[in-house]
Amino acid sequence: MVKKENLLKHGNKSSLIASIVNTIIALVKGAAYLFTGNVAMFAETMHSFGDAANQFFVFIGSALSKKMPNERFPNGFGRLVNLVLLGAVLIVGIMSYETIKEGYHHLLHPTESTGIAINLSVLTLAVLLEGYVLYKAMKEILHEAGTEASGLGIVTKSFGSLNRAKPATKLVFMEDLVATLGGVIAIIGILLSYFAGLHAAEGIASILIGLMMFYVVGRVFLDNAKGVLGEADQELEEQIAQYIFTNPEIKDIQTLYAVKEGEDYHIEMKLEINPSLTVAEADDIKDRIEDKIQQIKGVTDVIIEFDEDDGFQTWDRNLLPGN
Repeated sequence: MVKKENLLKHGNKSSLIASIVNTIIALVKGAAYLFTGNVAMFAETMHSFGDAANQFFVFIGSALSKKMPNERFPNGFGRLVNLVLLGAVLIVGIMSYETIKEGYHHLLHPTESTGIAINLSVLTLAVLLEGYVLYKAMKEILHEAGTEASGLGIVTKSFGSLNRAKPATKLVFMEDLVATLGGVIAIIGILLSYFAGLHAAEGIASILIGLMMFYVVGRVFLDNAKGVLGEADQELEEQIAQYIFTNPEIKDIQTLYAVKEGEDYHIEMKLEINPSLTVAEADDIKDRIEDKIQQIKGVTDVIIEFDEDDGFQTWDRNLLPGN
């Protein structure tokens, strides 16, 4: 957690970069749409404006989530980023609806647009810029997941590590993946309209882009609804349990929870120990386990309780990795 005056320095940098890039792209696309009247360009303009606003709110939310706990909010602000993301997807939802609606109207009344050179130039530039932001988000995902890769491995491994990324980084990745694909679809639609005379292709491209945006809305909503409720991380629980049983003084684990709160983890456990241990010995064990778990990336809070060994095994060690 950080002090109020330093909050913005700890905001998600991927979302800030994406917001700036998408604002520039949206303005250029908007100018091209006003000049050519191309419906696929309209879809891309709405998409970029939605992404820019969304990612800016994500940056602010991720920064505010680092705010230190106070008397009024003693549990901190970790889940605030999830709430901000839930609100942010409403923007994308509205943009998605407008994009699909405009595409549908174009299907009913297809018209020929002009300025193919301008449209293709703007969209190609946008695809390159959005692809760059997507690549940066992929590298950020690998960094947050503690995975190393190079070359094409960055692309392939980022998809496999997506679930271990922070909510803000995950949103930037999905939005720019859709934005990059959307730019390619818009280019195809314009080419089909201009060279093959299929003017309805621009409307189809607009609808496809809108549907992809709706997919992002649904995916982000579900992921962050889990975050607001406090979703347990089973993989992290198994990792911690595996370490706990390397301590011979620990006979069993009654309960163990690794709950994700925003971008951080809250760890709580109740361990069984030999009743013959002194208070000082138990305190040393507690400090040792707590210090080790605090070293795990993202863990900000560890609560450990002890109970005497009841002779019954609650936690099945055979289910742990490596057994």
